[in-house]
Amino acid sequence: MECKIEDIEGIFNGEIVENLGNNDYVIKLNDIEQNLKILNMDSRGIEFILDQKYQKVKYLESGTSKMNLIVNGIPITLNLRANLDEIVYKNTGGGGPEGSEIALKSQIPGKVVSIAVQEGASIKKGEAVCVLESMKMQVTVKAHKDGKIKSIKIKEGGTVAKNDVIAEVE
Repeated sequence: MECKIEDIEGIFNGEIVENLGNNDYVIKLNDIEQNLKILNMDSRGIEFILDQKYQKVKYLESGTSKMNLIVNGIPITLNLRANLDEIVYKNTGGGGPEGSEIALKSQIPGKVVSIAVQEGASIKKGEAVCVLESMKMQVTVKAHKDGKIKSIKIKEGGTVAKNDVIAEVE
């Protein structure tokens, strides 16, 4: 699983390499194998020993893309899908040749939280068009090319399905 801690550069990868039984595991964090022993785990948090050091993590809030934690007394926000904005941008037309697609489409179903543009406005590639909320996470949908907003096909508070046209950019 690829994750990123807010306000810290870089992304880290973690995986379980081997389950040794009795809540003992060999895990790999950024290609370094480490021993993990889970002492206690419930809906409020987890206590564990990672390479002979005691760690305590309290869960505050969790969503599809972010988790707010307190790790050994320090608040941390963990981005579980660090590249979600890039994935959504690429799949709304941002990955294609410049000027090839007029329709900006939603790649996720969700509720329209806000609209950042108006019909007739000029927009640059990568600028925010709207914010969608899906599964308790907010995702900014960005323009897939430079142009002018020909029409907006959504309304604030409304919903969109996957592949619905959000706006037309000419």
